Amino acid sequence: MKEYLELLNHVVATGKIRKNRTGIDTISTFGYQNRYDISSHFPLLTTKRVGFKTVLRELLWFVRGETNIRNLVKDKCNIWNEWPYKAYKNSEHFKGETQDEFIKKIIEDEDFAQKFGDLGPVYGKQWRNFLGVDQLQKAIDTIKSSPDSRRIIVSAWNPIEVEEMAKRGLPPCHSLFQFYVDTEEKTLSCQLYQRSADSFLGVPFNIASYAALTYMIAAMTGLKPKEFIHTFGDLHIYTNHLQQVKTQLSRTPGVLPVLKIKRIPEKIEDFKVEDFELIGYEPQEAIKGEVAV
Repeated sequence: MKEYLELLNHVVATGKIRKNRTGIDTISTFGYQNRYDISSHFPLLTTKRVGFKTVLRELLWFVRGETNIRNLVKDKCNIWNEWPYKAYKNSEHFKGETQDEFIKKIIEDEDFAQKFGDLGPVYGKQWRNFLGVDQLQKAIDTIKSSPDSRRIIVSAWNPIEVEEMAKRGLPPCHSLFQFYVDTEEKTLSCQLYQRSADSFLGVPFNIASYAALTYMIAAMTGLKPKEFIHTFGDLHIYTNHLQQVKTQLSRTPGVLPVLKIKRIPEKIEDFKVEDFELIGYEPQEAIKGEVAV
């Protein structure tokens, strides 16, 4: 994954300090693109461990159209916990609970989870019900019926509902993606436009997530995955991640793993974590960092 290390180097070399809503400054640059060949190997970082099952659990949560963190945390996927907890802390219902106590209530109390665990109309809602349109299923149907179409697009950025997303969660960072079919090669590629990208914590997840989604869509449409193109708007490194980035850049990439899909369901929402097999993943140790909310 030398492309990812080149991305980090680009931000460090060209970025400028910018303030933002989190209160933690970033080193930021605007406009960048990486291309990953996903035809034979899967783009999961080897220079630090990335929890692939966590990536899958989040992705399948999107695909099912879910927006409440309850099923995620029951599966020990905690990457969205900070945002509903922050909203809860700012509400009149907050009684001094720690984040761990809040998540315990989410798991144990369904009514509490319904009230305080929902992130608003974020990714899954927009993918599967954008003002009544199931964009993800429409993309699959279009790939099958009109593979040369230039309109195989799924947008998570819904201006009508962005403010509602911001109240309880986060407006979509990875905001729009498009599929491209090579009808001669019978291959599928995906390009993602990401308006805002946390280079250290978020981007490795995003790469793996959209590559896995491309594998899923390819499997359902009789195609082979070819390329994932990642296009960025505001690409940044939080200043409290600079030491971690330095560690990351000191490491040498290893051989990328292979991803196999063992079962193809009739409906995309019926994929399970057990349907995926990651072969030959031998990463270096994890590098931890705090998420900025």
